[in-house]
Amino acid sequence: MSDAPGMLYIVSTPIGNLGDLSARAIATLRQVHVVLAEDTRHSRPLLERFEIDTPLLSYHEHNEARTAHALVVRMVAGESMALISDAGTPLLSDPGARLVAAAIDAGIRVVPIPGASALLSALVASGISAHRFTFYGFLERKGAERTDAIAEIASLSHTAVLYEAAPRVAQTLRDLSKAGCGARLGSVARELTKQFEEVRRGTLDELARYYEGSPPRGEVVLVIAGAPYVAPDEHAARDHARALRATGASARDVARALVAEQGIARNVAYRLAQEED
Repeated sequence: MSDAPGMLYIVSTPIGNLGDLSARAIATLRQVHVVLAEDTRHSRPLLERFEIDTPLLSYHEHNEARTAHALVVRMVAGESMALISDAGTPLLSDPGARLVAAAIDAGIRVVPIPGASALLSALVASGISAHRFTFYGFLERKGAERTDAIAEIASLSHTAVLYEAAPRVAQTLRDLSKAGCGARLGSVARELTKQFEEVRRGTLDELARYYEGSPPRGEVVLVIAGAPYVAPDEHAARDHARALRATGASARDVARALVAEQGIARNVAYRLAQEED
C-alpha cells in the first residue's frame, strides 16, 4: 500500500447505449483497486465488455451503513476505488452519499468522472426550461410525503424533474393534474439512449390521458414546467397595505409583508407602504 491515501472516483456509466461510457471512465475503472457496484451481477457484463478486470465489490442501500467505514479505512491506507451504479450517475436516487461524506471527512479526494445521466438527458430533450430546476428523484407511493411533494411541485415557478416507475406514471400525472398542474407543459421520457427511446410532450392533462390508455414501459423521467408568472395585483396590494397600517404596522413591516406575501417588487412595496390613506 502507498503511504498516500487513495481516491474515490464517482463514475457515470451508460443508461442504455454502451457507447456513452467515456474513455476516461474506462481508464479509471481499469486503474483503481476495486469497483464498488450497486449490483455486481448487473455491472460485471459491462466491465467484461470493455475488458476491465478490476475486482467488483457489492455496495448498495442495504449494506452501505455497515460497509462505508471499512471502505474508507482501505482508502486511507492507499487504495483507490470507483463507485458506479446500475446505470447513470451515482448518488442520483442511488446509494453512495454516505460513502462520499465519510471519504470527505477522512480527507479522501473525491473525483467525479462525468457521463450519462437520465435526469439531464430527459431535461435537455424536454423542450422545457433548464435554466433552473428541482430534482425530486422518486416520489413516495402514498402518504403525507407524496402529498407534500406534489403540492410543492405545483407551487414551483421553475421546472421539476422526477423519476417514476412505469406502472405509476399515469397515476402520478393524474395527481399532479389534480394539484393544479393540468395545463402545464410536461414531458415523459422513457428508455433514453436505448432502441425504443421516446420523449412525449404535452400538457399534463394530455399526458395523463395518453398514458392511462397506453401504459409506458422501461425507465421513465418526468419533466414538469413551472407555474406561469402572474403579475402581482397592485390594487389588492394597496388595500392590503391600508389594512396593515390600520393595525399599527410600521411602513417597513408593511413593505416586508407585501414583498413576502404578494410578490410585490420591493420599490413598489415601499411606495405603497408609505402612501397616505
